[in-house]
Amino acid sequence: MKKHNTVKVVLITILVLLLLTWILPAASFSSEYVEEGRIQMGLFDLFNYPLTALSYFGYIALFVLAVGGFYGILHKIPAYRSFLDKIATTLSKRGKLVLSIIMILLAVITSICGLQLGLIIFFPMLVSIILLMGYDKIVAALTLVGSTMIGIAGTTFAYSNTSLIISVLSLDITSEMLTKVIILVVGLVLLIFNTMLYIKKASRIRKNTKKEEKKDTVVAVEETKTKAAPSKTAKVSKTTKNTKASAKSTKKSSKSSKKDNKAAVKEDEVIVVKDVDEECYVPKAVTGKHKVWPMIVGFSIIFVILILAFIPWSNAFKINAFETATSNVTGVEIFGFPLFGKLLGTVNAFGSWSITDMITVLAIVTLLLALIYKVKLNDVFDGFANGVKKALTPAFIVILIYTCLVIVTYHPFQLVIYKAILGLTKGFNIFTSSLVALLASLFNSDPSYVFQSALPYLASVVTKTANYSIIGVIFQAMYGLTMLIAPTSLILMIVLSYLEIPYKQWFKAIWKLLLELLVVFLIIFTILVLI
Repeated sequence: MKKHNTVKVVLITILVLLLLTWILPAASFSSEYVEEGRIQMGLFDLFNYPLTALSYFGYIALFVLAVGGFYGILHKIPAYRSFLDKIATTLSKRGKLVLSIIMILLAVITSICGLQLGLIIFFPMLVSIILLMGYDKIVAALTLVGSTMIGIAGTTFAYSNTSLIISVLSLDITSEMLTKVIILVVGLVLLIFNTMLYIKKASRIRKNTKKEEKKDTVVAVEETKTKAAPSKTAKVSKTTKNTKASAKSTKKSSKSSKKDNKAAVKEDEVIVVKDVDEECYVPKAVTGKHKVWPMIVGFSIIFVILILAFIPWSNAFKINAFETATSNVTGVEIFGFPLFGKLLGTVNAFGSWSITDMITVLAIVTLLLALIYKVKLNDVFDGFANGVKKALTPAFIVILIYTCLVIVTYHPFQLVIYKAILGLTKGFNIFTSSLVALLASLFNSDPSYVFQSALPYLASVVTKTANYSIIGVIFQAMYGLTMLIAPTSLILMIVLSYLEIPYKQWFKAIWKLLLELLVVFLIIFTILVLI
């Protein structure tokens, strides 16, 4: 069941939330706090809510399956392995620097564009490169999940992540911008530092393990030699023809035992050296030369469109050029017929795309690559099926996580907890506010639901509007921090499921970074209050 560890963790979370609906009363807040009594979750709800989650958030699971199918087809193209090998070979000499650059890029893109889900498109490729560079799966997870969550914690212009904070607290998108940048930079420094420490520790453990295995191998060889050696008495004693024949057979058997022993040693060495991670996440090695420029062009097209499509041009930068261009293109008429509008269908302007729009881009790029590399139609179907099969568990986890969101939405017990915590102090307090932000992030996987569940009530408690900008920073920073470890963290659980990393092992790797980030964030919040 190690393979499905993340599924177990999310299922346990669902059961805990079910119990909380029986223990805690429900409450809501619009203009005032209203107690609603207990709204318990029943047995049929346990099976109906996943269907509700599928109907509302199934497009995210579909996106995960589409990404899986995309890489399944790429695994059928030998040039993809050549593409990965060239990148890994070029970058492996400066591996730690490359990891740092990847973290910075992912965090900055997330901070500006709010692309935490869209970046999943590149995660399998980045995992393959990191593994080919000689690092393990934990390093890959730290690089991908860590940088994404630091980007969320230090959100700058990603309107999709902070729109509710801005609307509920009546803030501007540039409020406390310097503080957000500081959180982003400090978070990245701590992430890179802790990742490098983990790499150093893992390398030391690996070296010690190899030394011990070599010693054990040498001891085993010597023991078998000793057992197989002929006795001295056999050389001295006079024997008959039968005994001579038996001696010859003994020598032959000793030689064969030595050969068997050598073969065993070789097999053990292969098992020690062989990297199981690469077998699962990297295509099979290929021979010969394969042109990789179509791969470079394909990934470049996806990356450029992804960035342009998700930068909040209108909401953050007041740029309406893409909206105008889109309406002009779709409105072009040829002999009175809106040709492009009909061909493109319902298309959003850059800045207003959703991840489902990227499925179309993936399909087009996949088709072009299949045509360029002359992939057989059967291989396309087989590759897509294999990729989707591998993505089934992460997609299932998406539905389960959003089932948690459905539970806390239909059974609103969480506001009772927030009221009790905020009631411990008068007015605004960074510690109680941070704790509420942490719990809201834990209960709700989506940032919009996180902020909607707690901010309206918190704003009614904290009447001094000068503190609202600080509250906004606290909520977005604590959301990013919590998503590094919460079992309701979509990106985290998708990555852990894909890499088959047990949740306990991830906690051991991340807890020091969590503690450091928490301390640093609280210090930053305190300084903001004092200023």
